[in-house]
Amino acid sequence: MNSPIFESTATTPLLSALSTTSSSGSNSEDDNDNDNIPIIDSTRMPFQDSKFRLPGSQLCGHSHKSLAVLSGHVGTISCLALCGEFILSASQGKDIIVWQQPDLRKFAKFGQGDGSVKALVTIGNKVFTAHQDSRIRVWKVSRSSENVFRLVATMPTRKDYLGKFMKQSNYVQTRRHHKHLWIEHADSISCLAVSKGFIYSGSWDKTLKVWRVSDLKCLESIKAHDDAINGLVQNKGLVYSASADGKIKVWCKKNSSEHESSSSTSAHSLKGVLVGHKDVSLNSVVVCPDGELVYGGGSDGYVMVWEGKRGGVDSRELVGEVKAHKMAVLCLSLVGEFLFSGSADKSIGVWRREGVGLLSVGILRGHEGPVKCLQASPSSVGGGFLVYSGGLDRSLRVWWVPKEKVHTKKT
Repeated sequence: MNSPIFESTATTPLLSALSTTSSSGSNSEDDNDNDNIPIIDSTRMPFQDSKFRLPGSQLCGHSHKSLAVLSGHVGTISCLALCGEFILSASQGKDIIVWQQPDLRKFAKFGQGDGSVKALVTIGNKVFTAHQDSRIRVWKVSRSSENVFRLVATMPTRKDYLGKFMKQSNYVQTRRHHKHLWIEHADSISCLAVSKGFIYSGSWDKTLKVWRVSDLKCLESIKAHDDAINGLVQNKGLVYSASADGKIKVWCKKNSSEHESSSSTSAHSLKGVLVGHKDVSLNSVVVCPDGELVYGGGSDGYVMVWEGKRGGVDSRELVGEVKAHKMAVLCLSLVGEFLFSGSADKSIGVWRREGVGLLSVGILRGHEGPVKCLQASPSSVGGGFLVYSGGLDRSLRVWWVPKEKVHTKKT
């Protein structure tokens, strides 16, 4: 029987800038950490014709497998991002670690700023990180630089500040006796999303801000919710924001306005409101590829499902719900017909989507603290795929989940 194979992953501009440096060695800090490099097998396994083979015993059978536990963060892991052959994990200790797939070696480590990293996204050869200090930092990836990940900007940029700080109308009241420029977040930035050349940032200050990728300029600030924004996702030109106020709101960019707006002139319109359980915070949101189903994770342990008619989202209704966990659902990840839910109860629920329903496939256990973030890889691995989870126990765990049906139970 042939061994399961890790299929080669797609290369992005971010990765192409890094791929040649990985073979030439990392910086001295990474070299000093070689003794602590966590890998799947006890011996390092080389690439063979752009494919990576694991021992057949690793992925035998039809149930999920725990493949690795990666350590190295100084703080609890707060967010993850998949970038082709790399996975980035960030923590409340300000550090961001770049792990190289599939052997899961630590490739680089970077970070700077005040407060923990709350979210990160990659665009081309840049990484955008959102922080507790209400700033977004921009890192350029370059193989010609001594520091592969180099800090190049902070948002709002100084140019953006200089263009607005003199005009009183650019200031908004954030709380009693406190004013800020409308381009600034007044509290932690909790989530980021990217859509059609724009970055969207959601914050505990209840606002959704829109930034242009080309010049890093803040174009718009939307008073989006009545409580903290906990999650953002984009799908087919729509942006979904999940909030502690128990609602998911759907935003659409107006075609007539592509230029800079002010805090009082909106270039985005509210397309729909998805209402969850009363007095229950929505902590995460994901949308299926065709946009027909939206999933939200609640602080009461439920995963909620909304469905709408084709051609619009205004009529979306709550059509299903699952008591997924004993404690709050903190994160969700969606790949193909599978949905994953991470919880404060330290477990990860595995669900198969069937219509508007969810079938329980299993539970992944191993974290010693709440599961804060999840990323499922769409790449096929030995008849299944990989799932990455970050927890408040400071560990990044790697799981293998089979694609074939295995004793599902309708919930």
